[in-house]
Amino acid sequence: MRIINWALIFFLFLGLFMVSCDRVQQPKPKALLRLQFPEPQYRSAPDSYPFEFEYNDWVELKGKNSNAPYLYYPKMKATLYLSYVEVENNIDSLLNDAYQLPGKHRVKAQEIPEKVFIAPEQKVYGTLFTVVGNAASQLQFFLTDSTDHFLMGSLYFYSRPNYDSIMPAAKYVERDVMHFMESLRWKY
Repeated sequence: MRIINWALIFFLFLGLFMVSCDRVQQPKPKALLRLQFPEPQYRSAPDSYPFEFEYNDWVELKGKNSNAPYLYYPKMKATLYLSYVEVENNIDSLLNDAYQLPGKHRVKAQEIPEKVFIAPEQKVYGTLFTVVGNAASQLQFFLTDSTDHFLMGSLYFYSRPNYDSIMPAAKYVERDVMHFMESLRWKY
């Protein structure tokens, strides 16, 4: 009699188990972060700097330095820091510093490709360094006319460097930096 009761209970649970599972549960696929940023609209910067440029109207100009502003991206929590100095027979040391700065990120970077920028009509020459990898700064650049003006820029996000996560935002800012470089005009 006990064997029949155990067998009856076993088949009853087996039947309930089979009836209760009507579809197969599968794990959810890994999700990818989808960041959408507005199409940039550019405006001219205030006339208080030793150079003219256009910047994305989504950006806030900050900083107390009267020579160059910081371009703050509030929704990305990122800042493009600009640093301007006048050339005083020290172009070699300024260029040396500009090329060494991206090199400091080689420890974390997978690669640092360079894009050379030349606009002879405006006397604007420079290089854009795109840092690929989990480095602290994803973009760095410099612009100069070789005789009077020298401008450097570095992009920093206020988060732990994770290149896969911040790459879409870094690419968006890179497009803004390219526009910045193309629209830059020195004041003499």
